[in-house]
Amino acid sequence: MQSSTILSVQNVCKTFPTRGGGVEALRDVSFSVARNELCVLLGPSGCGKSTLLNIVAGLHTPTSGTLSLEGRPIHGPARERGMVFQSYTSFPWLTVLENVEYGMKLNGIPKAERRERALHYIDLVHLTKFRDAYPKTLSGGMKQRVAIARTLANAPEILLMDEPYGALDAETRWHMQEMLLDIMRTTQTTILLVTHDIQEAIFLADRIVFLSAHPGRLKTILELDFKKGKEIRSKEDLVELEGYPECEREIMQLMRGEAKQEEDA
Repeated sequence: MQSSTILSVQNVCKTFPTRGGGVEALRDVSFSVARNELCVLLGPSGCGKSTLLNIVAGLHTPTSGTLSLEGRPIHGPARERGMVFQSYTSFPWLTVLENVEYGMKLNGIPKAERRERALHYIDLVHLTKFRDAYPKTLSGGMKQRVAIARTLANAPEILLMDEPYGALDAETRWHMQEMLLDIMRTTQTTILLVTHDIQEAIFLADRIVFLSAHPGRLKTILELDFKKGKEIRSKEDLVELEGYPECEREIMQLMRGEAKQEEDA
């Protein structure tokens, strides 16, 4: 993994206005994401993980602070930041192939090129046999694979994922996590992913940015040194690694500590 920074988040704060004055969601959050890194945002429920991801996507505006991608300030949505949501976002009247082509069509990609790119990414997410199927005939995992293929086909500089596997059953989620790691190795895609699942965070992440309980602040950054230099392709590979139990225990203690502080507040 290269060490150059692609995403920079500096002193980001977010307060949502209310009749009573405002609800502070994020306070002075700073971190960076390196090129070709899979960085996970983790923390207790309500800590502002999804809010922060939406700010990176340009869907929310920070109250203060700055964000940049490849040194360019982030102001509003842009095609270089591709977003995959937890909910399924395929158009039901379009086939898998047409769904994957849709964004490229809007961006003016010539028909032959967009067809070639769409077929490539459909194959990458193992949906070639379903290229002419409509979303209503697909399982939840397949629908998310369509969303990932469609987003990657638009060649984003960073892929943003908001609890993309939260609605899936455990077995499907494992397969999707393993497939995501394979895709990342193949495409060298930089990913910023939100999850509430500790095992998922440890399995996928190169680094974990852990946020405190509401309002979200940077609590710590976990480097996951026990994984470095090792090729992990399955959950079995992960749990057998020396250092995994200690990492899981540390994160659970962080979660419990934040929950207790919120109860005592």
